Amino acid sequence: MSKKSNSNQVQIAGNKKAYHEYFIEEHYEAGLALQGWEVKSLRAGRAQLKESYVLLRDGEAFLFGCHIAPLTSASTHVQADPTRTRKLLLHAEEIGRLIGSVERKGYTLMPLALYWKRNRVKLDIGLARGKKEYDKRAVEKDRDWERDKQRLMRER
Repeated sequence: MSKKSNSNQVQIAGNKKAYHEYFIEEHYEAGLALQGWEVKSLRAGRAQLKESYVLLRDGEAFLFGCHIAPLTSASTHVQADPTRTRKLLLHAEEIGRLIGSVERKGYTLMPLALYWKRNRVKLDIGLARGKKEYDKRAVEKDRDWERDKQRLMRER
């Protein structure tokens, strides 16, 4: 499940559903406060972001619903909770900007990707606005047209 990108990052888990359900307006990079068994599980690629979301409470950001499956060999003496709430590490001014966007403008925060960056786990958070059904159809129609256009250009 690892995917290399151009800037020394290795992706652990992604959230394709978020791109289908939301328009992503801005991206933020946040660190995660993790326990030792979680880091070992992430090194093995055992994470899932599909049902997760980000909430802001008391001037802090938290990741809910992210499933990190514990390894049997790594967490023998620890009672591991795979879906525990994890604190996100962001600068105070970023959190202030996010609180303003979420509370006043009606945006939501979606976790998009979990990846390694210089031996640290980072989470890509998207400031997102929900798509309506007709928006999803229009995006799909545009994607199909681009694919057909490429096919027509190759046939020539």
